[in-house]
Amino acid sequence: MRPFFVYGTLKRGQSNYARLLAGYTLREVRAWLPAAMLYTAGPYPFLVQATDLVPAGAIVFGELIEVQPDHYRRLLRLLDGLEDYVPGRAGNLYERIVVTVQTANGEREAWVYIAGRAAEAAIRRGELCWISNGEW
Repeated sequence: MRPFFVYGTLKRGQSNYARLLAGYTLREVRAWLPAAMLYTAGPYPFLVQATDLVPAGAIVFGELIEVQPDHYRRLLRLLDGLEDYVPGRAGNLYERIVVTVQTANGEREAWVYIAGRAAEAAIRRGELCWISNGEW
């Protein structure tokens, strides 16, 4: 089972962690994703990796979360719902992809939710603000 790299409201101490993940995780460790950037226009961030939207040296900081195997499928459905992601659907708010994140113990593959096409277009139009330190 692939862990999740979370960088916004799903991190420990944030609202959606408490609502969806608390009590169902095996571990959470600090992690970071090079060549990525966060943007926001409100109560949650969007992660992007498009080269025209990511300055050189940008890093997104977050957590690598492993969930309990007995709850994995249910939590995957809940997280997909939260992020308005449906596999293969055009117009998703976020897309779920596999990335390689860094941790103190080395690299790990993880699921991450990145900005969908509409959010990326809004960023390009200047409608979202850049989070320069890579930390939500």
